[in-house]
Amino acid sequence: MDSDELVQSLEEVQKRKEMELPSRLRPYFDKIDMKNRAVLVFGPRGVGKTTFLLNRFRERKVLYVSADNPLVSTSDIWSIAKTAFVRGYEGIVVDEAHYAKDWSIHLKALYDSYPGKLVIASDSSSLVLRQGIADLSRRFSRVQIPLMSLREYIFLRDGTLLPQLEPFSPEPSAVKEIMNGTNVLSAFEEYLERGFRPSYMEWDFREQIEHIIEKTLHGDVPFFVPQISDIHFRLMNAVVGFLATSKVLTLNIERMCRDWGIGKRKLYELLTVMNATGVIRIVYRENDNRTFSKGEKIFFGDPAFYSIGTGNIGTRREAFVAQSFEDAGRKVFACADERNGDFSVDGKIIEVGGRSKKPKKAEFVIRDDTDLPYSNSIPMWTLGFQY
Repeated sequence: MDSDELVQSLEEVQKRKEMELPSRLRPYFDKIDMKNRAVLVFGPRGVGKTTFLLNRFRERKVLYVSADNPLVSTSDIWSIAKTAFVRGYEGIVVDEAHYAKDWSIHLKALYDSYPGKLVIASDSSSLVLRQGIADLSRRFSRVQIPLMSLREYIFLRDGTLLPQLEPFSPEPSAVKEIMNGTNVLSAFEEYLERGFRPSYMEWDFREQIEHIIEKTLHGDVPFFVPQISDIHFRLMNAVVGFLATSKVLTLNIERMCRDWGIGKRKLYELLTVMNATGVIRIVYRENDNRTFSKGEKIFFGDPAFYSIGTGNIGTRREAFVAQSFEDAGRKVFACADERNGDFSVDGKIIEVGGRSKKPKKAEFVIRDDTDLPYSNSIPMWTLGFQY
């Protein structure tokens, strides 16, 4: 297949995808700045990156290319883009960029050689961007699309767009509008089970979770870990199984290395990639700058992942708090002394728990199963209205 035929086939794929775009889109998409002509977009699988890109450029003549399409493997990004530009395209979007050979070299060359064209790439991991960033950092801006917020979940479910909140100082009128607009505690429980990715509407979410984890471990991780073998895949699955069933928030590195017969360096490497690809979320102590560190606490990257195991409500609570603050762009660290609190968020010490949770020495306590904020008590659901 020559380049013209390939571009024509990709045009047909793009048209079919555009016809399937949902009528309601994540409100977060509206705030994304794509004014730069060169952008790298990343975020976990299933958060809507493809939907965002197809919708953002559907009124412009921009070619969408998914690098994991077998047709694309018969050519290269440079040749496809060059042919598209000759055919009058304003730019090119390369989805799942890490599947394309020498992707960063080709994007850099396109940017330099076609100064009037849009060059957009996306991927499910920030790790792939760091690998190519030496070539691209001075040319490409970066956009991160986080997991979906509770506010967005309610909008996609009901079509009601409720106000945003600052959890540490929620506006009473906004809290009242939210509570009058929906049964927020009921919505929050639904959201924790399935609502962190808009793809929950398409098919069974538990099945999706298993598919996302499997595709990430077996489809993404091998691109970033050299000399990966079957024992490493089994070890990563063991980490997933441990997190799904254990109340312990950390891993015994020495024991895992001994049980699986691998070195610490390789285990840390696997954990780093699992963290970067969104399977797990490692929360460090402040000023933990060690080259190899398991962090202070390890959670699933997506709190809904806990539904695949026996689950632990306390663990899921903390996982949600870490995820919601981090995805809102805030600095989250594990407290050095748990007698003071669970986390430090933008320098504020917080404790996490249920309705009767005591604040210990924390400045704020984030409580599940409560609806109204008061004093230094923050209802957990309010964290889902930061964006």
